[in-house]
Amino acid sequence: MAPDALPDVVITRQLPPHIMARAARGITYIAHPVRLRILEFLDVHGMSSVSAIARGVGIEQMIASQHLKKMRDAHLVTTTRRGIFIYYEIGAEYPASIFVCLRKLFGHMTDQLKFLRDDYREILPTDYTTMSANRIKLFAHADKMRILEYLTYAGESCVCDIARATDITPVKMSQYLKKLADDDFVTSRRAGRFVYYAITPGVHKTTIGCIHKRYDRVGDAF
Repeated sequence: MAPDALPDVVITRQLPPHIMARAARGITYIAHPVRLRILEFLDVHGMSSVSAIARGVGIEQMIASQHLKKMRDAHLVTTTRRGIFIYYEIGAEYPASIFVCLRKLFGHMTDQLKFLRDDYREILPTDYTTMSANRIKLFAHADKMRILEYLTYAGESCVCDIARATDITPVKMSQYLKKLADDDFVTSRRAGRFVYYAITPGVHKTTIGCIHKRYDRVGDAF
């Protein structure tokens, strides 16, 4: 994967821990294959009814309604009533920006240049979307996301600096960093007695940028 496969992410500060915890709860709703496919359908087709979403995704309307309710409660989708019909559309930065990232990754993996354009939208293969949902699930945790946020903000850092900035205990920090490294969300290198970590490009880094964009717009109403 080329580093320039994804939108650049620049943040200038760390968000309050309770905001990251709230964001992590929202991300867990995305980390589900069916919900991610529903959000992808809305990203490609725009405002749509439950019946259109169910047909497009290939699921029963009742199941679509259940998932949409959960995503509406998490402020990931918004609703508009037109007569007796209710229409849904994406209501937060996460899905739209994440799909830009996922399409570019897919484009680089398959050498399909059309997916590298920011304005290009097309439904991705179901198995790829499922894999992406499972990847998102791996970092959809408040402490893991705070670590990724700090590395996005500060760049390559040693364990002591990350722990000091996130106020995560050393034992938990070691556990989280090992899991993040095992899942290729961070890289590590040893310099003397210190180990330095850096965030890798990917949907995880893009997600951190999306959270900051939303907070910049709505503040504590996040």
